Amino acid sequence: MLKENIKSIRKSRGLSQEELAIKLNVVRQTISKWEQGLSVPDSEMLISISEVLETPVSTLLGENISESKVDDLKAISEKLEIINLQLSKRKESIRKFWHWTFISICLITIIIFIGISAIGNIYMEWDYNKTEYAVLGVAIHSFGWIFVRIAPIILIASIIGIVLTRKKV
Repeated sequence: MLKENIKSIRKSRGLSQEELAIKLNVVRQTISKWEQGLSVPDSEMLISISEVLETPVSTLLGENISESKVDDLKAISEKLEIINLQLSKRKESIRKFWHWTFISICLITIIIFIGISAIGNIYMEWDYNKTEYAVLGVAIHSFGWIFVRIAPIILIASIIGIVLTRKKV
């Protein structure tokens, strides 16, 4: 039912598959697959399609609001509730992912900083006449030098990320 509704509403609006695809930021083949029933759009895309086609999601899903009965309205509201629940779960999982990513970046930065501080300048006492020690010493010193200058920026950015992605009460 969804495939026929997308196709008929698209044609009634005078849009080609290519034009609809451009408005939805997808490729034309995606529209074709929806209209052939080979795939279905996710809940966010259903909302985008309804906005572009200026049609309620319930109509796309096969319900006709003007002719619906009380039971039909309940079914539509249940479908929309499910879609909203899926959207909120997806947004919450994305928020959690970024929140924990920022926490991890912050912790890794602190651990590396502590490691660099613990090592100190021990490499300065090495015998730099040996090539291996010279290369390793320069690499450690370069990493430490760069990291100490970049770490505050990384730390501040990750703290800002943690604050912005925290769960709002």
